[in-house]
Amino acid sequence: MQHDRFAAVILDKGLDHPLDYGLHEDVEIGTRVLVPVQNSLRKGTIVAIKNSPSVPKVQPIKKILSEERMIGPELFKLADWISRYYCTSFRKVLKVLLPATIRKEMQEKKQLFVRRLITPKQIVERAISLREKHPSQAKILDVLLKKPRGILLTELLEIAGVSRSPVVTLEKEKIISIESLQMDRSPLEGMEFFPAKPKTLNNEQKEALKKITADLKTFQTHLIHGVTGSGKTEVYMQAIDAARRMGLGVILLVPEIALTSQVIERLKSRFTEKMGILHHRLSDGERFDIWHGIRKGEIKIVVGARSAIFSPVKNLGLIIVDEEQESSYKQTDEEPCYHARDVAIMRGKIEEATVVLGSATPSLESYANATSGKYKLSTLKKRATGAILPKVKIVDMKAEYAKSEGFTLFCSDLIDGIKGRLQKGEQVLIFLNRRGYHTFQMCAGCGESVKCPHCSVSLTFHKKTNHLACHLCSFVIAPPPTACPNCKGTATLNFKGVGTEQVERALHALFPDIRTLRMDADTTRHKGSHDLLFKQFKSGKADVLIGTQMVAKGLHFPAVTLVGVLNSDGALNLPDFRASENVFQLLTQVSGRSGRGDLKGKVIIQTSLKGHPIFHHASTEDYLTFYQEEMEARELFAFPPFSRLAKLIFSGKNEAHVKCCAESFYSTLLKKLPPSYTLYPVIPSGYAKIKDNFRFKLLIKGTNPLLLSSLLEETRAKANLPRSIRLLIDIDPISTFA
Repeated sequence: MQHDRFAAVILDKGLDHPLDYGLHEDVEIGTRVLVPVQNSLRKGTIVAIKNSPSVPKVQPIKKILSEERMIGPELFKLADWISRYYCTSFRKVLKVLLPATIRKEMQEKKQLFVRRLITPKQIVERAISLREKHPSQAKILDVLLKKPRGILLTELLEIAGVSRSPVVTLEKEKIISIESLQMDRSPLEGMEFFPAKPKTLNNEQKEALKKITADLKTFQTHLIHGVTGSGKTEVYMQAIDAARRMGLGVILLVPEIALTSQVIERLKSRFTEKMGILHHRLSDGERFDIWHGIRKGEIKIVVGARSAIFSPVKNLGLIIVDEEQESSYKQTDEEPCYHARDVAIMRGKIEEATVVLGSATPSLESYANATSGKYKLSTLKKRATGAILPKVKIVDMKAEYAKSEGFTLFCSDLIDGIKGRLQKGEQVLIFLNRRGYHTFQMCAGCGESVKCPHCSVSLTFHKKTNHLACHLCSFVIAPPPTACPNCKGTATLNFKGVGTEQVERALHALFPDIRTLRMDADTTRHKGSHDLLFKQFKSGKADVLIGTQMVAKGLHFPAVTLVGVLNSDGALNLPDFRASENVFQLLTQVSGRSGRGDLKGKVIIQTSLKGHPIFHHASTEDYLTFYQEEMEARELFAFPPFSRLAKLIFSGKNEAHVKCCAESFYSTLLKKLPPSYTLYPVIPSGYAKIKDNFRFKLLIKGTNPLLLSSLLEETRAKANLPRSIRLLIDIDPISTFA
């Protein structure tokens, strides 16, 4: 069979390179198709249209699955850049751009809707005539009298308490009609929001907004550096309003699912139009409806976590990345290891859209770009409501331990502070970045902790469920062992370390009538749990919110006047060049949750490293001093932003084999890299084993990321690693430890 044109198709699974097929009809790049591969049919996406095939014999495409292209030309350009920059096959990038739900080709949800075809007077007359002989038909007409616009068939049958048979009879007699309606599965459907007017901006906010709106319809990156509570969100809202009045589409990225509901509430109170919300807790049906609503142009404002940056928004004009410094914007567990902030900037460049980054503690890379003039910088130095920044006290826990002659969970200042807030009816937030009750179980005899047999980490004790659990692979021992698995000693196992569960229990021991809510990965497993906990706390149903990292940023609770930070030292000891930056950001962000309303706020930071400069800078929100000191250290050791990094993780079941393959790859790379690049030796990863896979890493430091990516791709292709070894390439890693 002769073909005039040919299509290059990337399969959803299997091969990374495209296959050529003959075309019978006009189709566009980005169209979904069904194609023959050996003796089976596979789904794929057309990535190119050609006049001649790359092989002599080609088969025709079996079936066109989508009437329209699923990926537009701009997103294809973005996918090509991601593939080259992050050293990833185009197939893997397409998997991110086209969610599994869309590739599965789900159907729209439809339900039957019943309307009356005669006047209310005729309905009454007909109901009276049917009451004795056909009471079920009369009941249906009684319900329809109260529903002038019609009713869902399922709802009608439930209210009337009848079967479907009398409905069918009334339809045959042309008294009612039954039609199929497409139902919107958006989680926002049916929710009510109180309308709100834009707030009056102060001079700093006005200046920031003016810069952004002046650049709409052109590519420019803006960085808003504003102290916690400075009203960055209000600037976003008014920038979105300006973009929408110009007919432009908007994407707003938030780092945590916990922040999504709060942002949506603010948006829905200001904009009546339909919005899309995208995060991993959506059902397949919800994601399907929202994604297609965006693709068709029905949804112009999209809010979501990192993958929302790939939404097929029409006429995209504004991209906002809130809390741009957050590590959750980086995908780390599978390729492509993209950073949503950096992808947002590249998408803005491709689509001539304005990009706004916002943070109280910008990443060093972003702030360096702003100071060099690459980004436009706006600084908000004061809180929008006129509220003053909270007073911060740093407590030396070594002195507290000496005073109490042993370990104590809370310093005396924090206990007094909680007591005072309970008496006044104010709220408290306690931050501890460790979930569980005890962080590990240790043997006093041999000094070993009870470890996960599948991962190189200690198991965490959860008192409520009375088990030890691995937070990497979910392995569980229930109940906890009474003899040491290592030395078999009995009566020598002790629980050590503090988690959020223990904090909650300790508070109830100190204050029997206290009302607490705990927010961590254990209490937010189910859909909607974030929203429920926040609504309960905001409505005053708890005095204290105890939480991990998910409560540290962006949240607005006006009644919180005291924030307690426990065990703030741990992350400083990690062998990672970003350790100081991460701790500074976290401390500043969590401190900013206090005193956001009319009441003055206070923050108590407990530490055993009181003299460390990080605590002083965080307590005064002195970002500039921190930035200058940290940049000097980074420059001295040539770490980002003075260089670019790549991290390679090799993993597999056989430890010796994985190490051998990693070292072989290292030797090959060493010969290829220019002298200006630094290649660090192969060492075990911070988590040396996860899910029975041993992990080794090597780091590369250089200045040209695209050159590095091409060298890595070339080396990977020639290395021909065995299938038992997995190689993960992470360009611009956020951590050198893991």
